[in-house]
Amino acid sequence: MNDRQTALADDDLALIERTIAGDHGAFEALMHRHERHLYRAAHSILRDERDAEEAVLEAWWKAYRHLQSFRAAAKPSTWLTRITINEALMRQRRNKARAAVIQPAADEAVPADEAADGRAPATSSVAPQSAAPDQLASQAEMRRLIERRVDALPEIYRAVFVLRAIDGMDTGQIAIALELPAATVRVRLMRARRMLQAALRGDIDARAPTRATAGGSPRSAHVVAGARERVRDAPPRGR
Repeated sequence: MNDRQTALADDDLALIERTIAGDHGAFEALMHRHERHLYRAAHSILRDERDAEEAVLEAWWKAYRHLQSFRAAAKPSTWLTRITINEALMRQRRNKARAAVIQPAADEAVPADEAADGRAPATSSVAPQSAAPDQLASQAEMRRLIERRVDALPEIYRAVFVLRAIDGMDTGQIAIALELPAATVRVRLMRARRMLQAALRGDIDARAPTRATAGGSPRSAHVVAGARERVRDAPPRGR
């Protein structure tokens, strides 16, 4: 952890302590600091704006209710990300369960010759190494294209790529957040980059400047406001 990361973690710990002591303004400051990051983590799994916002809102509520059980062995940002990812995964499972009930009826309405196996078309070529997508994403005019390509990644690669290339988490932090071995994180990140290089070939100029960025929730202020309303009259507690 570098000096800046250490300072941010220390600030987060101070905000947590103030929140436990009854300072709701400190919790709101914590939310503003991490809202965009947590939204991106949720969206990388759910790929739906409303679902991601609801997952983050619920994650903030759960974090608030368990602040006293937080242990500083992990960074607060990693702890918050883990809670958000768990909430997104639970929401995703519920969505899949509902889809499993609805799907048979929907299949009957689709002509057999139009049915598809759900797999994305294979891409035959790979972009040059200089076209690393986690570098190209800083181009504002490419933002929507990059986000679409990232959203199209298989889930196991999408979350790793978003946390590393967009949110800047290191391999160890991602491993903790996703409960994966560090070696698995590295392999998935490498494969995600290769998939994006292939998908982006012909879409973007391989000579574009570098650094991945992505926007947070268009309604992130609503998430913070919603969480603020929920915590207003409820003190944080342990498990």
